[in-house]
Amino acid sequence: MRTEVYNYIRNEPELHRFLRYHPNWYRKLSRNPYMLKDMEKEAKVFYGKTYPQRIDRLQNSMNMAVMMLEMMKQFNTKS
Repeated sequence: MRTEVYNYIRNEPELHRFLRYHPNWYRKLSRNPYMLKDMEKEAKVFYGKTYPQRIDRLQNSMNMAVMMLEMMKQFNTKS
C-alpha cells in the first residue's frame, strides 16, 4: 500500500478501524490506491453516516419521544 494512502487512513480513526474489520480493502488499495473514495463511501454506510441512515435515526428518536409523551398523558389522565 502506498505510504500516502496508509498515512491518510491512519489519520482517520474510523477508516483505520473499518480497514481492520474489512481486510480485503488492504488488497484492493494496494492494487488500486484510487479506490480510497470507494472505501470511504463503504465505511460511511458501515458506520451509518449516510444521509438516509441519519434521517432514519432521527425519525426513530422522534417516534420514541412522541410515544413517551403519549404515555405521560395517559398516566396523567388516570391519576
